[in-house]
This record gives sequence, C-alpha cells and structure tokens, in this order.
Amino acid sequence: MNNKLVIATFLALILGVSAGFWLGQSSPADSSGGTAIAELTKGERKPLFYRNPMNPTVTSPVPVKDAMGMDFVPVFADEAETNQLAGTVRIDSVVQQNIGVRTAKAELATLSHRVRAVGRISYDERRITQLHPKIEGWIEELFVNTTGEQVEKDTILLSIYSPRLVASQQEYVLALKSYEILKNSPVADIRRDAEELVQSSRTRLELFDVPEHQIRELEATLTPQKALHIHSPAAGIVIRIGAREGQHVSPAKELFMIADLTRVWAYADIFEYELPWIEVGDEAEMTLAAFPGKTFRGLIAYIYPYAESKTRTVKVRIEFDNPELALKPEMFAEITIYASRQEQATVIPSEAVVRSGSEDLVFIVRERGQFEPRTVELGLQSDGRVIVLEGVQPGEEVVTSAQFLIDSESKLREATAKMTLAGSGGVKSGETSPPDMEMDMSNEIESNSDETR
Repeated sequence: MNNKLVIATFLALILGVSAGFWLGQSSPADSSGGTAIAELTKGERKPLFYRNPMNPTVTSPVPVKDAMGMDFVPVFADEAETNQLAGTVRIDSVVQQNIGVRTAKAELATLSHRVRAVGRISYDERRITQLHPKIEGWIEELFVNTTGEQVEKDTILLSIYSPRLVASQQEYVLALKSYEILKNSPVADIRRDAEELVQSSRTRLELFDVPEHQIRELEATLTPQKALHIHSPAAGIVIRIGAREGQHVSPAKELFMIADLTRVWAYADIFEYELPWIEVGDEAEMTLAAFPGKTFRGLIAYIYPYAESKTRTVKVRIEFDNPELALKPEMFAEITIYASRQEQATVIPSEAVVRSGSEDLVFIVRERGQFEPRTVELGLQSDGRVIVLEGVQPGEEVVTSAQFLIDSESKLREATAKMTLAGSGGVKSGETSPPDMEMDMSNEIESNSDETR
C-alpha cells in the first residue's frame, strides 16, 4: 500500500513538473497569438519584408540592421499594392504640410511671350554710299574735308584734274563746232552723223560723272575746264574721307563714304530657347540710357540663319525710323520684342516639372494623399508657365513644390515594387527563415553595405 502511494506521489510530481514546463513554454506562443489577434483586431499591419533604408535593392525577410546600425524599413502589403503603379507615393496629410506640398491645376490657356535682349545700333547697310572716281587724276580741292558733316544730294565734294577729262571735253567742243557747220547740210547722212557725234561725246562726259551744270557751261563757252567737280550721290553723314588735296587717285580709291541715318538698324542677340517665339514682322520697343523715358518702336526685319560661336545666340535685325538723327550707330540699347506667336494648349507652372537628363516628370494627384509620377513632353515656356504636349490633361492637379522629396521616395517605392514582383518579398505571414538563411542574408547585406561605402 505504501509502495503504491509513493509511486502515485512520484507520478503526480512528474506530471506537475511537466505541466508547469509545458505551460511555461506555451505561454509566449499563446501571448504572441493573443497579441497578433489583438493587432489584427486593431487593424495593425504585418510587414511582407524589410528593405535597406540606404539601398532598396537589399531586402531581408526578418528585421535586421545594416552595417551602420540602421534598422531595415518594413514594407507592408498595402504599400506593395500601391506600388503596382510604379513609383506611386502615398503621403499623410500632416507630412504633406510639414514638407510644404503645394499643387496647381493644369489648364487650357493661351501662352504668349516677351523677349528681352541687349541691342546695338548700327547703320542701315542699304543706305551707305561709297564714292569712287571713274577716272584717274589728282584732287585739286576738297569742299567737304571733315567726317561727320551733313551733306545733301548733289553737294559738291571735291574737284579733280584728269587729262582724260580734259580730252573728253575737247572732243565734245569739236563735235559741237562740227555740228554747227554741218547741221544745214543737204545730205541727210552728214547731218545725222554730226548729231550722233555730239550725242556720244556728251554721253561720255556724263559717264565720267561730269555734273550737268559744268556740261552746260562747256556748251556755252566752248572752253574745256582743267578741274571738274564730283558731287555727292546721296544725302547723309560723311563717315569716312579717303583722299586729300593733291593726292593722286584711281577708280580703285574710295573718296568718300556717306551714310543716311534717317533709318537705322538694331541688332539683338536672342538665346536659342527663345527663337521659337520670334517671327519676322514682330513689334519691338527700344530704350536707351541717353534718352530716359523715351521709347522707340520698330519691327523685326530679319532673323539671321546662323548662331554666334562665342555667345551661342542668334542675331536679329530690327529697323527703326530716325528722322531726328537721335539714334547713333554703336549705341547700346535695351530691346523688348513682343512675340506675335501665341499657343493655345495645356499649361502648367514650370516649377511643377522635375527635369532630368533623359526625361521630364510631373507628379499627379490621383486622390487625397496619393501622388503618381508621370513622364511628360513639354513645349514652349513663358512667364513661369510651360506647355504640356503629352502626359497631362486640363483639370488634372500637379505638385508644384516639394516634388523632389516626393521623387526620391517614388524611386525607392518603384525599386521596392519591382523587387516585390520579382519575388524578393515572397515571405508568407507566420513563416520564419532557417537560421542559416538568415545568416547568409545578413552576410550579404553587410557585404553590400561595405561595397556602398
């Protein structure tokens, strides 16, 4: 009897110890299970996997730290679903306010432009006259002997002695005398030849630029003159004198250069990105420091078909009337061109565009707190706005500030989404990796981190 009691007591003791040990081992699991149920009840999420905060291509199925001691970032199921739209970002409203997210709507608008440039006044090349003698000779007298003088058309500039001019005058005098003798001849051919000789001799003098008044004087006196005058062929300002009194000259020698300044040109240098706006015939306004408060108006006459190698700009020629001769060549001016070209298209603020070397992006507000990156094709730009040719529709809302922070997060999300689709995060809830797998993953993470550093 006593032996049975001892055996029963011993078995009860063993059962009690086993039950206690079993309860001690199962309590954490039950607690964990209870906590998990409580978390699910509270709506808390479970991560699919964890990614390196500095390198999204490095992931782990379990929480680990990188070589710098930073915790891996958990990636949840709803984020993976959101990332199916590559790079889509969901941001809490409080975070949006903290980072200063602002948005604006794309609209259908007419975009125009004003081009501002520095200009330089120059001569109208079509109103410059260069005077050369038609014969060789010596300058007897200069009647206009200083540059800057205003001359009118037919003003006497100089007198020139030329043996050839003297001979031509003598031929004309002889032709006149012969005609006086033969003009009453009964033979018609003789009268006609005499008339033709007079006409040809006079034409020769005219071709040598002998002025009309000296030809009439020669006809009246029948006495050749030693020096004949050369007159100004146009009105303007004398900007160069190429010979002086007593100098021998030939047809290759430039005697005078005369410029008409009643109309001038202004050259403006336009940058390449502004060229699409400009067309021949556009209006332009010009102001100068020499005439404060005064505005000169002109039109674009020509756009040069080449760019300047040093400034990388294209030259534009603008014509201005200058009846009072106030505008002087080589003056600098500020020019504003009012482009006549206008574009009706979808327009967004220029600051909304995230520009990179290969593409341009904007972030579209899909719903509250959700932003989608979208590649766009841009057109002309003016006054802080840019035309979107493709990628955005009128009425869509785009992010105009803090988009670089959103872009950084978007690229991380996009990389994570690609890894999710590739199976990097294929860890089921409740499963754990074997110890050797965890070790191998940790070693790989540390290796990648060392390479990054």
